[in-house]
Amino acid sequence: MGLTYPEISPVLFHLGFVDIRWYSLAYLIGIVSAWLLILRTVKKYQLPITKPQIDDMIFNVTLGIILGGRIFYVLFYNLGEFIEHPLEIFALWHGGMSFHGGLFGVIVALYYSSKKMKYPFFGLSDLTALYAPIGLFLGRLANFVNDELWGRVTDVPWAIKFPKGGYLPRHPSQIYEAFLEGILLFVVLNILWRSKFVRQRRGFVSGVFLIGYTLSRMFVECFRQPDAQLGFIFQNITMGQILSLPFLIIGFWIVYHSVQRKN
Repeated sequence: MGLTYPEISPVLFHLGFVDIRWYSLAYLIGIVSAWLLILRTVKKYQLPITKPQIDDMIFNVTLGIILGGRIFYVLFYNLGEFIEHPLEIFALWHGGMSFHGGLFGVIVALYYSSKKMKYPFFGLSDLTALYAPIGLFLGRLANFVNDELWGRVTDVPWAIKFPKGGYLPRHPSQIYEAFLEGILLFVVLNILWRSKFVRQRRGFVSGVFLIGYTLSRMFVECFRQPDAQLGFIFQNITMGQILSLPFLIIGFWIVYHSVQRKN
């Protein structure tokens, strides 16, 4: 019972002493794609933002993703291990990134960029939210290739026997997330953006992004195997669901206030 896991090497190719991995490539393609699409959107809608300003913002956002994602992972997912081996904190090639931490880092980076550019924060966050699902989609596919973050044991016909999962039939939860957080959320946000009503209310797209992502994540966590070092935090509640809840509340708050006033 269960489909055979396709043996895909997590290393795309070797470049001297450096391994180019699918996971790293997913981050790179996601960031570059968002960068180019934001530039196109700014030009199309004649927003008062220059290319150098966008370039600077993308650089800040990239730092926010890396620093925030790693710091949250260390603090909330594997603190004991990193206390014993502190130098592993800097070994990003060994994996270990938290989306919620990366999101927090992006928020900080956008706030800093908005102050520097003297442009509304939610104007920048809406542009970023429009194309963030691209990176989420690619990142979840890379998780699948890495044979990590798989789901719980199941008897559904599409279950996959992951090698690191003991060759037991499991939910391909990475694919669930790639569809919900990536494809579906991208389509919803970009359809909303076509509405002048939405574009005039800065923050609306950002709020919908937070709501869409957190609802998707909390739903898929019901099928995903919790991190081995954490397990369930309370009954069947996982760390991913706990960290998602504040962002869900913030998302609804942002949408409500964006509709109340025309920015």
